[in-house]
Amino acid sequence: MRRIFDRFHFNTTLAVLFLAIFSILNLSAFSDEPVRGDWLIRRLQAEPGTLNPIVASDAYESRVNYGMSGQVYETLVYRNPRTLKFDPLLAESWEESPDHLIHTFHLRKGVKWHNGQPFTTADILYSYERIMDPRVQAAHLRSYFKNLKKVAILDDITMQFTFSKPDYLSFESIGGMPIVAKSVFDDGQDFNTHPAGRAPVGTGPYRFKRWKTGQEIVIERDPNYWGEVYGRKVYLDQIVFRFVPDPTTALQQLEAGELDMMTRILQIHWAKKLNSKRFTRKFNKYEYYVPTFSYIGWNSRRPYFSDKRVRRAMTQMIDREKFVEKVLYGLGQVISGPLFFLSPYYDSSIKPWPYDPEAAKRLLDEAGWIDHDGDGIRDKDGVQFEFTFSTAAGSKNAEKIATLLKEELQRAGVVMNIERLEWALFIEKTQKKEFDANTLSWISPWSVDLYQIWHSSSAGANGSNYTSFKNKEADEIIEQLRQTFDEEQRIRLCHRFHRIAHEEQPYTFMYTGAELIAVDKRFEGVETFKLRPGYDLLEWWSPKALQAYP
Repeated sequence: MRRIFDRFHFNTTLAVLFLAIFSILNLSAFSDEPVRGDWLIRRLQAEPGTLNPIVASDAYESRVNYGMSGQVYETLVYRNPRTLKFDPLLAESWEESPDHLIHTFHLRKGVKWHNGQPFTTADILYSYERIMDPRVQAAHLRSYFKNLKKVAILDDITMQFTFSKPDYLSFESIGGMPIVAKSVFDDGQDFNTHPAGRAPVGTGPYRFKRWKTGQEIVIERDPNYWGEVYGRKVYLDQIVFRFVPDPTTALQQLEAGELDMMTRILQIHWAKKLNSKRFTRKFNKYEYYVPTFSYIGWNSRRPYFSDKRVRRAMTQMIDREKFVEKVLYGLGQVISGPLFFLSPYYDSSIKPWPYDPEAAKRLLDEAGWIDHDGDGIRDKDGVQFEFTFSTAAGSKNAEKIATLLKEELQRAGVVMNIERLEWALFIEKTQKKEFDANTLSWISPWSVDLYQIWHSSSAGANGSNYTSFKNKEADEIIEQLRQTFDEEQRIRLCHRFHRIAHEEQPYTFMYTGAELIAVDKRFEGVETFKLRPGYDLLEWWSPKALQAYP
């Protein structure tokens, strides 16, 4: 009897001990208090050309360097994704003169670059000078500073910017300007190809660790990060950016545990492959929208598309609602203009032009594009309506848009040839305006600035007005918008521009697609926002008991 009791007592003790350990682990696993450790391995669709933030112009560099609020590099201020207001970052405080011409920034004390050098106003001045240097490949940034007439260093931590005329974007342009370390770049080497573009030195909570060409970029938490004393904590030890261009391959790697996070999931995969119990047990799915839209651009320099009636006819030849429903599996929103449909700047009373091939044919007739010689192809002034539609090779949605439009136009007596180009050549021809029609997407900041894409002056060699859209009233609105500081008035101006773009149809405004991401369930602190990229990795963490990496 004693032996049985001893065995029972021993087993009970083990059980209690086991339950205690399990409870500790379980509490740790599901604790609401963020803890440090673990890695996040995520997909990057393509390898960045450089990590020099001044000359880089692709979204992939931004995913590594900045994320939502600064990862490797930081800016003077950042837009808070919850309040949509600007919060301090490298700048502790700032003032703006009553006439909106002078902006004074006061830097935080104790900020250091990852090489140990202090961050000062000299770094800001050096970065500004590089942006304005015509030898530096930063034309995409220079347009934001063309009205900046004076930059003055008042002391090591105080800097002043004086503009020639008021512009509501002036503060954001300075506050969000990419800043690099003078101590790193100012060594006589070519700024555009400087080695620091492959091994960045920033001020952010993550420092560069390695870049394996064709494979991955790794950044690691900086134990000496200046922001710790200000309560700006991060939790993940490393963020690994794996280059996986093919979405099917990326999904396979995600399911195999080789990736913890995947963005830009194909709509067909989202709808048909990601609803299994096996997948949802391991991953959380997030669907949200950020300011972006897809479009078909009609080059108004071409005789076919110089008439707005023709451009509208093209729009009414494609069933956008059906495209979103069938091709995107309903994961998108058909739009009627270039502004973000979830922002107040978008005029929701303007409805997209409906799919109506018969109305489109009547518009072509009105514009003089009629089959005069009976060969089945519309013509005008001796020119047949035959054009080339350019797409980026490998873009499945672009391919489907082109195929649908080609079939519809053929029935209307218009010949459309499809040209598939490698990305670099596609972008080169787009920037040089050497295309008839093409399809692309724009990603926008929350603040509205229509100048770069829509002002007639941007139809030149270095502008992004690729379709050469020109409208006198639109130019006036764009210019007035920059000098309007009242939010309600800006909204009214944007609504008026929206109406003009809707009538003129320089683009067929296709849709805003939903952002689709999947994240391993061990990560906490995951939240989505309306600002791109739509999530902030600095807030993510993994409970100790669930961490997959040391």
